[in-house]
Amino acid sequence: MLVELAIENLGVIERVSLTFGPGFTVVTGETGAGKTMLVEAINLLVGARADATVVRAGCEEARVEARFVRTSQDGAESEVILARVVAKEGRSRAYVDGRMATVSQLAEIGAELVDIHGQHAHQRLLGAAVQREALDRFAGVDLSGLRSAREKVTEIDAGLAALGGDEKTRAREIDLLEFQVGEIHGAAILSADEEAELGREEDLLADATKHRDALWAAADALGADDGALDSIGSAVRALGTLEGLGSLRERIVSLSAEASDVVAELRAAAEASEENPERLAAVRARRQLLRDLMRKYGDSLGDVIRFGDEAAVRLAELAGYADRVAELNAAREKALRALHAEQVKVGDSRRKAAPALGKAVEGHLRTLALPHAEVIVSVGDREADPAGEAVAFLLAANPGSEPLPLTKVASGGELARTMLAIRLVLSDDPGTMVFDEVDAGIGGSAAVAVAAALRTLGERHQVFAVTHLPQVAASAHHHVAVSKEVAKGKTYGSAVVLGEDERVSEVARMLSGGVADESATTHARDLIATLSAGRAKGRKPSR
Repeated sequence: MLVELAIENLGVIERVSLTFGPGFTVVTGETGAGKTMLVEAINLLVGARADATVVRAGCEEARVEARFVRTSQDGAESEVILARVVAKEGRSRAYVDGRMATVSQLAEIGAELVDIHGQHAHQRLLGAAVQREALDRFAGVDLSGLRSAREKVTEIDAGLAALGGDEKTRAREIDLLEFQVGEIHGAAILSADEEAELGREEDLLADATKHRDALWAAADALGADDGALDSIGSAVRALGTLEGLGSLRERIVSLSAEASDVVAELRAAAEASEENPERLAAVRARRQLLRDLMRKYGDSLGDVIRFGDEAAVRLAELAGYADRVAELNAAREKALRALHAEQVKVGDSRRKAAPALGKAVEGHLRTLALPHAEVIVSVGDREADPAGEAVAFLLAANPGSEPLPLTKVASGGELARTMLAIRLVLSDDPGTMVFDEVDAGIGGSAAVAVAAALRTLGERHQVFAVTHLPQVAASAHHHVAVSKEVAKGKTYGSAVVLGEDERVSEVARMLSGGVADESATTHARDLIATLSAGRAKGRKPSR
């Protein structure tokens, strides 16, 4: 429910702040006073296109803000504050609960709060999905079986996708995995460090002559005449058996033994260090193979090994899924048959109820100055659309005219009255409805019928209507009057909620235009009493 609306610098309105209650609220005023600015303000709040021409002359921007109260199914209330700012350059900004938002976000929230009917574009019931939902509510269509059947098919499809998609996709994946596993396992990687070890061996093989010469030079330096071994022996002899130096002599003796072992190992390594071009080529080829694997499957041999193991597991799964795939395909065929049966069931229910819904709406249109209107609720063909998803409301407002979708109805007044009739048949969310031009081109008993219909709808929803008809104004629970005045060369619009006496005066103005004020006032008081009490003659709108 819309509980508060604040407007600044919008059209002729400089600044207006209004509070609203439940029920039916009517907006009246002289032509050009700015009544439509209230509707324009709400339109902006629910995501309508912003036009810089709505910004008041001489102002930098227009601002509209509203506070809504939403009531959940358990009775808990919550507030939503929407705001829209339109700059004179044409740019606009949107806010939800004081935080910046996109216009699309504003529109999404606004669609849940307000439904606007008339000459403006924001009309919830014009959406195909909403029209389908409306038919389902009218007919009491049970969609649980259809939802369950769709969920079952989706579940099976997800299972098949997890197995590798369709048969061709699965075959391609198996071929790829077989190649990858064969390539990695065929390489017979010894360890995660194999490439590094081969690198060290390659260095030795590539410099075999250099290594052999170095080994002989080191052995000669230690073991040749007058070499390190002779020097160590001389040191041992020099110490002889002198007392007090036994520990030093033992250490030198140990050093002599260690040096002798090193010389022996150096000579053995030098003798064994021969050039081996065949082994060098093999090592290089092996390293290239391992590097190729790392380039394709991981940054290290450890990564390559892990990739191969995981690919082998996935390959084993796919190879063993043939039976599972057959099982799922059989289940899918069964699920599709069940889905089709549910679609036909729902579609038949929709097709059966569609004419009754059309006639119910037509019945209300008969009292809303559209006596020849024809309403057709179209449902998709049973063969091409078994579930009847393609639901559309068609209207032929005049005899001989072709029924057209509501989106193509030219007259804003006809469309608004049609929406009013639909709302009288279907009572649902959103909680706030705005009707603009609903009374265009009517009067007399038709005006009384429209007034009674709006008041009836106001018993279940918060309803706003902009009107020129005193009958509609007299039937409202609340009355907002819009006026304007010129001061110092500028026009100022204002809007106020009227008290009882003020309301009588406004309805009297609408009845007489300022002529025969006394009798008009008496008539206005009687009209308000009669219509507010629901005692107007004519067919009473019903669900």
